[in-house]
Amino acid sequence: MFANIGTVDRKLNFFFLILGAAKLVVAIAVFLLTFYVISQVFEIKMDANLGSLFARSPLDPPVRPTKPPRYKCGTTKVCPEKHFAFKMASGAANVVGPKICVEDNVYMSGVKNNVGRGINVALVNGKTGEAVDSKYFDMWGGDVAPLIDFLKTIQDGTIVLMATYDDGATNDVLMLVIELFGCRSRLNEEARKLIAELGSSSITSLGFRDNWVFCGGKGIKTKSPFEQHIKNNKDTNKYEGWPEVVEMEGCVPQKQD
Repeated sequence: MFANIGTVDRKLNFFFLILGAAKLVVAIAVFLLTFYVISQVFEIKMDANLGSLFARSPLDPPVRPTKPPRYKCGTTKVCPEKHFAFKMASGAANVVGPKICVEDNVYMSGVKNNVGRGINVALVNGKTGEAVDSKYFDMWGGDVAPLIDFLKTIQDGTIVLMATYDDGATNDVLMLVIELFGCRSRLNEEARKLIAELGSSSITSLGFRDNWVFCGGKGIKTKSPFEQHIKNNKDTNKYEGWPEVVEMEGCVPQKQD
């Protein structure tokens, strides 16, 4: 009987020995597998870091996020050679004045305090792109005669930029007459003809509180492609009594001798 018990004990000891050895083998296998996976991941990261390290020279400047290019006057594209970049906007209702920029130089704006109600005009030298003159003419409470005289003095080859603010065509008395009798506006036919000769197509239909921007030139042979016009319409106006602001940008050819 005691012999049988001894035999059972030996068998149990042998079984537990085998079980312990199996657990040890499993633990070692798990450890080795974990070590292998970690080493592979670390090696991949090391390769990537070393690759980026050796790809750049220590003398190279630090990499910085690129910014979108800025063009003259904040336009959306660069102008070709022998062209002047310009960007302009009409006034916003009777609150914010117009803005005229040429070759990164703001020639007229509310900030410069040289804009006013009516038609704002900037003259630019067609050869150099430099400012020649800038004035505004009140078509609400003023007279059209100073505008006509000014237009007649413009020299050939001059770039002419115009933008309305508040109202570029009529005054209060004439507006009442227009509404009652359909009479013409303060911006008379002579003034409109002189502006049309600068290349404008929309000047003939410019009316009370319309928003309008235009870029043309004295001596131009064709109609200018640079013109935007929004009619004053109570059903579509963005502001109460005024349409939305009109903006325009482009590249004006430099005058060649």
